[in-house]
Amino acid sequence: MSDNNNHPLGEAPWFHVILSTGLGTGFTPVAPGTAGALLALAIWYVLFLTVSPVALFVTTLVLIVVTTFVGVWTSNVMERYWGADPRTVVIDEFVGTWIPLLVAPCGKYTWITALVAFGAFRLIDIFKPLGCRKVDQIPGGWGVMLDDVLAGIYALVITYGVCELITWLAY
Repeated sequence: MSDNNNHPLGEAPWFHVILSTGLGTGFTPVAPGTAGALLALAIWYVLFLTVSPVALFVTTLVLIVVTTFVGVWTSNVMERYWGADPRTVVIDEFVGTWIPLLVAPCGKYTWITALVAFGAFRLIDIFKPLGCRKVDQIPGGWGVMLDDVLAGIYALVITYGVCELITWLAY
């Protein structure tokens, strides 16, 4: 999480405001990162309900890659207006949430593994263990995005383990 929690938000290009704040979820007064991650989870769940498993995996992977690069770009722009890693920039939470959701589809228990993916990512993102804090110190948009990518990868491993456990217990 950003150390820049109380920086005044200067005038910025609205296109980048909308992108970087996760369609405005970054303006949530309490836990804006969690609000952004919840919107990302909701977007993924709608996809889960409407497309095939293969299309879901491919779409989620494309969303992760595209949003990572867009996030680096828009975070760099927003840092010029709002300072380094502003709290309201939550596009990184979208990527971090979607990474563990790559392995979340687990039959009728998908909703459980999706919640595990969300919870694991948020906990790892908040506490920043195992190198996440170090990656967060990279300057600019890459630092904003890559700590959440790493947290998402750790959450992916946890989510995969939970899905395997659920599958094993279901037999």
